Amino acid sequence: MTFQTYSLFVLSIIMIYSGRVENRLNLLQLQDDIDKLKADFNSSRSDVGDGGPIFTERLSNWTERNEKRIILSQIVSMYLKILENTDKSKAHVRNISEELHTLKESLSDGSKKMEYLRNLTELQVNDSKIQRKAVNELFSVLQKLGDTTSPYARKRSLFQRQCKC
Repeated sequence: MTFQTYSLFVLSIIMIYSGRVENRLNLLQLQDDIDKLKADFNSSRSDVGDGGPIFTERLSNWTERNEKRIILSQIVSMYLKILENTDKSKAHVRNISEELHTLKESLSDGSKKMEYLRNLTELQVNDSKIQRKAVNELFSVLQKLGDTTSPYARKRSLFQRQCKC
């Protein structure tokens, strides 16, 4: 997959999962703008292909729509950071930035969830107060986990516990 095709593919995935594929979105115009941006970044150099794709490979691990919205919100943020220091006087940079900002707004819930996940990983589990609170909530957490698993998975695990095979 060429870098041009790859860029359009990532942008298309972002727009599809954010619900932004509408009549007013012109992917052909965006492809033209992306081509100009590639020229600005000199992305035709041979080292661009080193190490494989940056984003699309990571997307394959996320299967559900809500999961993809979380990762896509972070990918959109990364693109916006890349574009922060580019020449905003160029129309193609402005067009891409505007489209990405619009997408970021539609994916805002994903950003909040990602921030929550980050905060969760930073909990000090060695802190005795955190441990007490966590143990106090354990049954409720397990109940919620039970609510999210499929009936088939629960039946299978129940069968495995009953069967002394």
